[in-house]
Formats: sequence, structure tokens, C-alpha cells
Amino acid sequence: MPEITPQIPRGFRDFLPDKLIHRQTIINTLRRCFESFGFQPLETPTLEYAETLEGKYGQEGEKLIYKFEDKGGRRLALRYDLTIPLSRVVGMYPELVKPFKRYQISPVWRADKPQKGRFREFWQCDVDIVGTRSILADAEIVAIIFTVLNRLGFERFTIRINNRKLLNGIIIWGGIDENNSAEFLRSLDKLSQFDSEAVQKELRDKGFSETAIERFFSILED
Repeated sequence: MPEITPQIPRGFRDFLPDKLIHRQTIINTLRRCFESFGFQPLETPTLEYAETLEGKYGQEGEKLIYKFEDKGGRRLALRYDLTIPLSRVVGMYPELVKPFKRYQISPVWRADKPQKGRFREFWQCDVDIVGTRSILADAEIVAIIFTVLNRLGFERFTIRINNRKLLNGIIIWGGIDENNSAEFLRSLDKLSQFDSEAVQKELRDKGFSETAIERFFSILED
């Protein structure tokens, strides 16, 4: 047999005991905190039907989904995030008591370009409340974030609160078609990673009008 060199695919990691112990300590802290607020654990499969994930993440996200066909000819995909599986669970189990308060801490996979701080397999931590319009649900999520950061030992931090209704209003005012608003917001999310000029260039490349871009960013700059 040919000699095999021990290695793992790019974008993936081994967690040896010294680092895994710290990781497990953090995860256990998160679980205790979530459950103290009345949230229940949820685990979903690593694999979903490809059609469940397709069309949910925009053009860029669509390219990053690991998809394949199994021996039975079924089109499957590795879990891209924890949000779409949650939506599927809520749709499959209408008997769930609402509001449904769940947390999930699980790995997800994206066929991204590996680089410093970016991996193809990484963990996400989600905590959500489904089935209520009460603003108290939003307040509870903020309280959980504050509590978790305190229990993890952070003393100085900033919690940013976003209002999607406000963004939607600005988008309509800017003359952006409602059908394209999700794609616009996906580019806007990159302002935390790139400067304003780079994001505006991406929006132009996607076909958004100069007028709409200028009107939107004039509000951000004010």
C-alpha cells in the first residue's frame, strides 16, 4: 500500500485536549445561561435536503453550500447555518408549544476560501424565540447576550441593536425594489468587514442604481 501522509482538508481543524477543554468550558457556560432563561436545546441533522437550503442565502451564499448526491440519487447538502434548520423544524412540528424558545450550538459548513480566522467548518451558537410578536422577546435576547458575556468574564463590550423595519423603510425610501432588498442587505452586512467604498462598488456591480446607493449611504454618513 502507498504511504499516506497524515493531513486534514484545508479549512478544517483538529481540537487537541488542551484547547478542547477550554472550548467545552465555554459551551457549558452558554448552555447553563440559556437554560436559566428557559430556553431548550435543539439539535438538527448535519445533512438537509439541498432544496431546503437553496435560494435562502443569495447568490454568494449559494456558491458556498456543500452539495452532493447520495447513492439513492437524493440531492443533499451540509448544514450552512442554524437558522434554516430551525425554520424547517417549526414547519415540521406544528405541535411545538409557542413561543418556542430554543438554543443550538453546532458545527456548520461553508465552501469558503480558507484564510486567517475563516474556516470551512466552524461552530455557530444561536438562541431564538419563535411564535410571538412581543417586544419582550427582543428584550430577553439582549438580556441573554449581556448575561453570557458577563459570565464569560468580559467587562467592557458593546451590544448593537438593529431594527429591520427601519432598514426596510430606508430601502423603500432609497427606491430599491422590495424583491432585491435581501441582496442589498447582504452587501450592507459587509460594512463590518470592508470600508464604505468597497461595499458601494459591490452594490454597483450587482446592478443597483447610483441614486439608490447615494441616498442610502447619505443617511449612514449623517
